[in-house]
Amino acid sequence: MRPILLQGHTRPLTRIKYNRDGDLLFTVSKDNKANVWYSHTGERLGSFNGHNGTIWDIDISYDSQRLLTGSADSTCRMWDVSTGKELFKWDTETAVRAVGWALGDAQMLFVTDATMGHQCQIYIYTIDKNLANQSQDPDKIMKVSGPKATVAAWGDLNKLIYTGHEDGSIQVWDPEIGERTRMIKMHAGAIQDLQFPSPWKDKSHFITASKDHSAQIFDAKTLKVLKKYQTERPVNSAALSPDRPHIVLGGGQEAMSVTTTSAKQGKFEVRFFHLAFEEEIGRVKGHFGPINTLAFSPDGRGFASGGEDGYVRLHFFDEDYYNFQYEEEKEQ
Repeated sequence: MRPILLQGHTRPLTRIKYNRDGDLLFTVSKDNKANVWYSHTGERLGSFNGHNGTIWDIDISYDSQRLLTGSADSTCRMWDVSTGKELFKWDTETAVRAVGWALGDAQMLFVTDATMGHQCQIYIYTIDKNLANQSQDPDKIMKVSGPKATVAAWGDLNKLIYTGHEDGSIQVWDPEIGERTRMIKMHAGAIQDLQFPSPWKDKSHFITASKDHSAQIFDAKTLKVLKKYQTERPVNSAALSPDRPHIVLGGGQEAMSVTTTSAKQGKFEVRFFHLAFEEEIGRVKGHFGPINTLAFSPDGRGFASGGEDGYVRLHFFDEDYYNFQYEEEKEQ
């Protein structure tokens, strides 16, 4: 499994995402830039320039025509994917930590940081078909009391919104009434990532990655913990395979704690776990610093990783990966 190394950022990666078809990979970083790549070859197709601070999150519309970015420059921006042109900019009072398209692309959300005396808030907007008429005023603002939200995602049929927080809690919101409906705290450290198996198909369960050295799978309806994967270091990102009973985890020490021996000791490997048996089944080396973000390709035939080292690595599975099975699986 030889990876393709993508060099298009000068600072640590913060988020990577495939589009629905899996032919495009979008990457954002602390260098204020968003890039789009052809995922099969690693060719860079273009950049989205305009932010003046770290871009924390990114999301791509169902039809791959529009891109959302949220940045520390206190803006959320919408871009035309084919031209790289900025279509609209929402100005906020604090950094935008998370962004997300609702299913159908008629609505979107972004989450702002709690800082400088401002409360963390979730903003929901309806996207006007004529962007010349697009409003800066949100449909709903949901105030987050307590620790700020670090990640956010729409639930099934846009009926709920899930947020992960600095204190390790998961909160569930009803966007219709604009209120929080549930909260659980199953992590002992900040939640760094929250992913569904497929943002466009399967939202029955999701996986979280936490600084408490673990990843957990939750039932989206009941919030019951279905599986837990324990490691020895902070987990920055976790992703569910769309077609195999596997998950990938990535993380490592805080950047300020990294030593020159860390890479030699294998602290920056992508780790594969069996979803059902909760056992580690493999590792992939490559990054020279903590792994900050992971994503499976929508067809499940590969994955991408983005690291503190500023590199994105594209991986494509070989036949050995598909032939691997536990004895219990072979008997079924």
